[in-house]
Amino acid sequence: MSEEFIVLGIVWYFIFLFAIVFHEFAHVLAAYKLGDKTSYEQGRLSLNPLPYIKRETFGVLIVPIISYLLAGWMIGWASTPFDYSWAEKNLKKHALMSLAGPAANFILVIVSIIIIKIGLYAEFFYAPDSITFSQITATTSMGFGASFATILSIFFTLNLILMLFNLLPFPTFDGSSVLPLFAKGDRALEILNVVNNSRYSIISVIVAWNIFEFIYSPIHLFIINLLYPGMYYH
Repeated sequence: MSEEFIVLGIVWYFIFLFAIVFHEFAHVLAAYKLGDKTSYEQGRLSLNPLPYIKRETFGVLIVPIISYLLAGWMIGWASTPFDYSWAEKNLKKHALMSLAGPAANFILVIVSIIIIKIGLYAEFFYAPDSITFSQITATTSMGFGASFATILSIFFTLNLILMLFNLLPFPTFDGSSVLPLFAKGDRALEILNVVNNSRYSIISVIVAWNIFEFIYSPIHLFIINLLYPGMYYH
């Protein structure tokens, strides 16, 4: 394991920590606006990562490190408490609250694209010969410029990963929150119970891990080729 790999892993983790906390912050804010003040009253409407590390140590600390060692990119999870009785009575609002997390990561993806586009226009960035998880854009500048390009690349990649991963319609994932909307009455509540059952979380993560490349790669390439018209990355 090289020193560069370790340093890059540290960068990945701090960006992951910010992205996952921002994701959860969006959940808390959406829940508060939609009528569930459970997390808000616990003081979770903040970007302090400590409550999430304490609540989901395995998902916030262990899984990101393991995924980086195995695949060269990070995934993980955090969680915020919500009022289940509120969710039962407000299935649509619960779905909106759940989807607020991936939406927050989507916003950060857009922010990173805008910064890259500005850098391209200013000729600070250029399209690299090849794309990796840690190299979405490149610069001729050394020192800070090269570090900034790496950080921005990871910022783009990680938020895209978190957005797509969480949109998968598997139990405990944010994307599964829309499934109860396709049923009625007791059946809808049964589905709500299944998709929020933490016993299925590990199974969902394992399945998602094995199929994620088939989902992520084409979407990632599509966005990159839009970012750099005429490059035709593959």
